[in-house]
Amino acid sequence: MPLDRLSQTVSRSFGDDFRQRSRQPLVDSGGLKGCRFFDVCRNIGREFPDAKLTEWLRAPNSDQLLRDLAITVSRRNVVFFRAQDDMTVELQQELAQRLGELSGKPARNRLHIYPFMAPGCTNDDKEVVLFTEDDTPRLPVHELWHSDISYENAPSDYAVLRILELPETGGDTHVCGLEQYHKLSLTTTSWASGYGAYDRLTRPMQSFLETLTLTSESNHHKFPVVAGEAGPDFSVPRGAPENIGSYIKARHPGIRTNPVTGWNSLFMLGHHVTRINGVSPAEGHKLMGWMNELMVSSYDIQNDIAIWNNRCSAHTATPDHIGRGPGTRVGVRATSNGDWPYFNPSAIGQQEALQREKECKPVFDYYE
Repeated sequence: MPLDRLSQTVSRSFGDDFRQRSRQPLVDSGGLKGCRFFDVCRNIGREFPDAKLTEWLRAPNSDQLLRDLAITVSRRNVVFFRAQDDMTVELQQELAQRLGELSGKPARNRLHIYPFMAPGCTNDDKEVVLFTEDDTPRLPVHELWHSDISYENAPSDYAVLRILELPETGGDTHVCGLEQYHKLSLTTTSWASGYGAYDRLTRPMQSFLETLTLTSESNHHKFPVVAGEAGPDFSVPRGAPENIGSYIKARHPGIRTNPVTGWNSLFMLGHHVTRINGVSPAEGHKLMGWMNELMVSSYDIQNDIAIWNNRCSAHTATPDHIGRGPGTRVGVRATSNGDWPYFNPSAIGQQEALQREKECKPVFDYYE
């Protein structure tokens, strides 16, 4: 069977019912209670300034620590760790995989295998993405917002980014919250909360967007440097059995429920989204522009690590260092394949859930 037909057949065989995959959200066990942290903004971003991830990976209660870390990342969107000098590529891969496994992703799913390899990469590099400033497309930042590999049928749940080298100037990280804007120089990347974007919508607009689906498609034709001499390989699953073939396109719900938290998030955004299904091209273009606006748009410390949840956040490269003096940026990212995106019509937003928690009211009483 041709590879494009194979991937389309796989997509159809898994179905398009986004309302049938809900599961009970996870509850934090308190394993990280003794770890010092501070929140970057009110509802997005957390930093553990003293923690060593390698120690968490080898601790006797490692599964508890990493499960609670996965829950924390899912609630806070993105979590930062400073100066992880003893982290290796292998440990970074292990961390990304275990975060997904311990928070309930399908057991068959592994790390994503990127089909478009950077020049000079070998087959051993396929489960990580090594990037430099040359891989950053010269596009306006507002056109670079995205959720990782949303063009796959089973896109990413967690991604682990480690910065190996930063330029002397520029390349800052920005974390965008609901009411405030906080600059934390860290990893040449900016994050914004899909929870916050959903909560900004009025209830009638939420209800409308909850009825829509999107088509997300690989746009690597815009980034020819990424394919390099290795060329793409579509003949094997890209870390999940449903991610296969040359038809790199997927249909997802516009509003997505994060299974770890049970909170709804705006998923209808980013440069991978090529169409809003069921509306005219003109209407879809206006909707996507508005969704990106809703998403909004740290001194340079090397070997810092950022972990984020692609189910509920978007991010963009910050190429403001290019042409501003000596230095370059080099980083490596491991991306876990998660589960099929779904929408639970009984789920609620982050703000309502946090208010219920504050008032000690049931948060997940709509789950069986």
